[in-house]
Amino acid sequence: MAKVTRDDVARLAGTSTAVVSYVINNGPRPVAPATRERVLAAIKELGYRPDRVAQAMASRRTDLIGMIVPDARQPFFAEMAHAVEQAAAERGKMVLVGNSDYRTEREVHYLRAFLGMRVSGLILVSQGMSEQAASEIEAWDARVVLLHERPEAIDDVAVVTDDIGGAQLATRHLLEHGHPYVACLGGVPNTPAVGDPVADHEEGWRRAMLEAGLSIEGRLFQAPYNRYDAYQVALKLLSGPDRPPAIFCSTDDQAFGVLRAARELRIEVPTELAVAGFDDVKEAALTDPPLTTISSDRPAMARAAVDLVLDDSLRVAGSRRERVKLFPSALVVRRSCGCGE
Repeated sequence: MAKVTRDDVARLAGTSTAVVSYVINNGPRPVAPATRERVLAAIKELGYRPDRVAQAMASRRTDLIGMIVPDARQPFFAEMAHAVEQAAAERGKMVLVGNSDYRTEREVHYLRAFLGMRVSGLILVSQGMSEQAASEIEAWDARVVLLHERPEAIDDVAVVTDDIGGAQLATRHLLEHGHPYVACLGGVPNTPAVGDPVADHEEGWRRAMLEAGLSIEGRLFQAPYNRYDAYQVALKLLSGPDRPPAIFCSTDDQAFGVLRAARELRIEVPTELAVAGFDDVKEAALTDPPLTTISSDRPAMARAAVDLVLDDSLRVAGSRRERVKLFPSALVVRRSCGCGE
């Protein structure tokens, strides 16, 4: 059976192949509704399927968006990737996801792979963008949107949450329960000082503590971002002689590790230990007790990132401040902080 071509569709619809192309690609020129209906009917009758590879070769762009995250096993990144996928589907695009595993060489590997596939653009969750990665992006002249994090090594558009303000909200709320101080479970030793959400969470905690006239000395503890390693850190912290009365965790996943450690040590939460997290992943509402945390509008952030990465004016010069979309943070109060007890 001969392959159906665009010429066949145009002939049956009584129009030109250019008009068929405009209908298939939703532009770049408008098509009258009646003509569009004839073209769509012809496509359906003939069973025509556009050759996406040929289209990509002609336009030097595909219907793909590349997305690189540190670790899609972590709930926050999994939920963010899902939100981006949904937003991209609304724009007729598909998303390829790669995990950098917090390693520069993996990040560069996916950058090269996705750019080599001629993706329409890149949505990048990068912790401490390396010079090598920044060079790859510059060499390919790629459309890039930074999501969740905004490393200093690359000056491009970013969609982020008010991480400092959110951490202040959580810390202040814990202090309002009357605790003499709040400890902080921060990031790992090599966490970038600027542009990283966890570093901003530490800064927000620091500001709230200092505003309250409280010392931060010896009250910031380093921990990996996942629950499994944070659980090990929490076991040592909570079984020591200076067990804190309250802990603000830089991620919800860390908070899940803290809650597990407290349960094993028979420490009652929130009566003996108050806990708050950051991210408001769906699982936070199902912990025992449910976790007080900081939320952001992930669907709206995902839509903003997709809209920006597909925007033809993305590369227009402008100041960094003008190129950053900042979404507010909100406190989500549940029982782990002591509310409702």
